[in-house]
Amino acid sequence: MKKFALLLITIVLVVGSCTDRDDELSGVNIRVKNDSNINFNSVTVGGSEEVYENISPGDYSKYLEYETAYRYNSVFIEADSTSYNYSPIDFVGEDSLSFGFYTYELNVNEEGEVSLVFKID
Repeated sequence: MKKFALLLITIVLVVGSCTDRDDELSGVNIRVKNDSNINFNSVTVGGSEEVYENISPGDYSKYLEYETAYRYNSVFIEADSTSYNYSPIDFVGEDSLSFGFYTYELNVNEEGEVSLVFKID
C-alpha cells in the first residue's frame, strides 16, 4: 500500500510540475507560413510595426506577439520588388483571438491575389 501511495504522489508531482508554452501567455502569438512559390522579403500584419522578414516558400516565420488579432487580418507582403495586399471585407461579428499560438498561411497566386488560411497551433 505504501508503494502505491508513493507512486501516486510521484505521478501527481510530475504531472503538476509540467508546463507548456500556453501556461503564461501575455498576448496573441502569430507566425506566417509562406504557401506560395515566391520568397517573401517582408510581411506586415494588421498595420502593426512588427515585420516578419525573409520567409522562403514552404517555410514558417518566428512567432510575433500582438495585443489583439483576428482570424482574418489585413496583410501587406513585399516580394521581389512587388507589393501584395490582403484585406478582409470587415470584422463585423468577428471576435478577437484569445491568447495562444496561431498561423496565417499566405499564398500569392499567379494573378497576384493573396489568400489567407487561419490555423490554430
